[in-house]
Amino acid sequence: QVQLVESGGGLVQAGGSLRLSCAASRSIFSIAAMGWYRQAPGKQRELVAAFTSGGSTNYADSVKGRFTISRDNAKNTVYLQMNSLKPEDTAVYYCNIPFPIPYWGQGTQVTVSS
Repeated sequence: QVQLVESGGGLVQAGGSLRLSCAASRSIFSIAAMGWYRQAPGKQRELVAAFTSGGSTNYADSVKGRFTISRDNAKNTVYLQMNSLKPEDTAVYYCNIPFPIPYWGQGTQVTVSS
């Protein structure tokens, strides 16, 4: 079992940047697939960015070129660097490990003002 704790959210103006962190309670060295999702009010949770089990990265079309997912296995942490933020990026952002069962953090709120 693993606990995930997100941090780094907040209020930022459009065009600004934030870096989210997801700290895992145990080593993530052997965990290939990890990712970030988000859920805006009244909308379904959607994938934002992820490391696949094959070691590559996937990004939602809406964030390509603006967001970057990275990881530091020594710190058991996955990051999401978000640049050029837009009001439509406003959501609760969740960290996820999909296997062997889905693990989720509690989420961190990101609010982008226009």
